[in-house]
Amino acid sequence: EVQLVESGGGSVQAGGSLRLSCSASINIKNRYCMGWFRQASGKEREGVASIVGADVATYADSVKGRFTITKDSDKNTLSLQMNSLKAEDTAVYYCAAGPDFLCGLDLSEQARRLTVRGQGTQVTVSS
Repeated sequence: EVQLVESGGGSVQAGGSLRLSCSASINIKNRYCMGWFRQASGKEREGVASIVGADVATYADSVKGRFTITKDSDKNTLSLQMNSLKAEDTAVYYCAAGPDFLCGLDLSEQARRLTVRGQGTQVTVSS
């Protein structure tokens, strides 16, 4: 059974930074589409960023230039560096994984189809 465990969430003021990490129980090198998704209270889950292969990354327009997704295949860890955080980034952030071809879909579809997910970590940004 694949397990994903997120860490690194917390509370920060607008303009600050946080780094999320996701530890995977599987060898994530090349074979998986890995991504970060978020769900704010009362809203649907949305895609934030995903990565496949060594460094083919996709970002939501709302986070481009502020967030960076990276993958360390040796440590089976996925990370999300979040800079210049805004109040609207407040949400529970989930790490997710799925077959590599899913990274060819748009992020909204990935949010639906990457079904292996962690328990989530809360990010709260105060303005």
